[in-house]
Amino acid sequence: MDLNEQLNINLNGVPQFVSIRAEKAEAPLLVYLHGGPGDAALPLVKKYNKQLEQHFTVVIWEQRGAGKSYSPFDGAVTIEMFLQDLDVLVTDLLRRFKQRSLYLVGHSWGSILGLRFTQSHPERVRTYIGCGQVVNMKKSSRIAYDYALAHADRKSLEKLKTIDCSYQSENWLNDLLFVTQQVVKHKGSLYGAKNYNRLILPFLFSKDYTIGDLIRRQKGSLQAIQSLWQEVMQTNFEAQTRFEAPVILIEGRFDSHVSATLAKDYFDRIETEKRFYWFENSCHFPQWSENEKFNQLMCDLLG
Repeated sequence: MDLNEQLNINLNGVPQFVSIRAEKAEAPLLVYLHGGPGDAALPLVKKYNKQLEQHFTVVIWEQRGAGKSYSPFDGAVTIEMFLQDLDVLVTDLLRRFKQRSLYLVGHSWGSILGLRFTQSHPERVRTYIGCGQVVNMKKSSRIAYDYALAHADRKSLEKLKTIDCSYQSENWLNDLLFVTQQVVKHKGSLYGAKNYNRLILPFLFSKDYTIGDLIRRQKGSLQAIQSLWQEVMQTNFEAQTRFEAPVILIEGRFDSHVSATLAKDYFDRIETEKRFYWFENSCHFPQWSENEKFNQLMCDLLG
């Protein structure tokens, strides 16, 4: 049985794109929450994590306003709206596939949604898997900024010295984009690379993405950062050390984009069922930089 569905689903009044793929019937559900905000990842998951389809019913959700779900936001958006969308999606999937709980993979921004959903609905999460896990965004932003400072040339250093890395100033968006660009350029984001070309190519060659989709993806990414970043900066899980579902963190050893050190320190304080994995040849994208190791680890969860 090959299941291959590309659907537009209405989630809380907003049409959103969902891909559902599996190679066998009744495989456990796995929902992938992409990063960003707004950084849709369908071609990347299909390219690098296709092996998961042999063991799971893999659900890739392009979140409201992102990628193939792009439309201009109608008014203010909040993290809570995305959690409500996820709630409806999970409820629909569990009902349709007659399962009681599912595996939830959250990457970067998706790890904010994933861990918050696991806090609120542990009975529906068989295991939560966080990659590039956000713990305390203010601290993480400071670490990324310090990394950029430490590696900057003279010209970039002068610009960095004018930047407020709490991103509260009038020019916060340009500041954020500049610091991120510096972290990427100095190999703190995608392992061994000074740019994201390796992550862009799968979109250009994807059967799922038209030229229009590529343009909309860029628009969706920018609007999501503009609309949600100030709320993202308030994220802090440090006080939450008990979960009623198992928590697994998978971290790239050299992640300076979203601090892996903070993630490990936090993990050490979690008091409930947990596992941690260092990926030694990864920064912020262990699921793609070391995809075979990641895929095997996920399949091993099924025993």
